[in-house]
Amino acid sequence: MTVYLAYSDAVVDEDAQGPWDEVVLLEPHLAFVRSELHRSAVYHGLKDALPAGASLLVVELDEVPKFKGMASGTLAWARRHIP
Repeated sequence: MTVYLAYSDAVVDEDAQGPWDEVVLLEPHLAFVRSELHRSAVYHGLKDALPAGASLLVVELDEVPKFKGMASGTLAWARRHIP
């Protein structure tokens, strides 16, 4: 299972259906996305779930990123799911 970090200028819907097992919001425009599929599948799934023309960035995480001030519990979630 891989964890991706996704950013969009549109609000990311954590309940959107797509090629992932879980979407966890760090803040309205930033999310962890956990999926067994490759980055391209996750990117296109998110692109389809966002409004037309929204910006989007998806990157694979290979370690827990450093961050603070994000949604409660997201650092603990990252530590459980990212090697």
